[in-house]
Amino acid sequence: MALTENQRKTLRGLGHKLKPVVMVADKGLSPNVLHELDSALTFHELIKVSVRAGDRDERQAIIADICDKTDAENVQRIGNIVLLFRRNADAPKIVLGSR
Repeated sequence: MALTENQRKTLRGLGHKLKPVVMVADKGLSPNVLHELDSALTFHELIKVSVRAGDRDERQAIIADICDKTDAENVQRIGNIVLLFRRNADAPKIVLGSR
């Protein structure tokens, strides 16, 4: 699902008040961390993740890997915090406009 700029703007506004719910540290993406990410995305749809591993390029690779393995969209990244969105097909909580 490719997000439009207006949808990203809406999600950034909603994500502003959120605190990180999952932290990825030096050990990287273990199966347990991926399970927690998947559960959090299913329940909340929009989450913040703290990636505290390596340098900028390594963090970007970890974020890309998270998005690939959880089928989530990277809405915004600021430093070591990334805002992720994945629509819950069964019970959507966040309403996004089509524009």
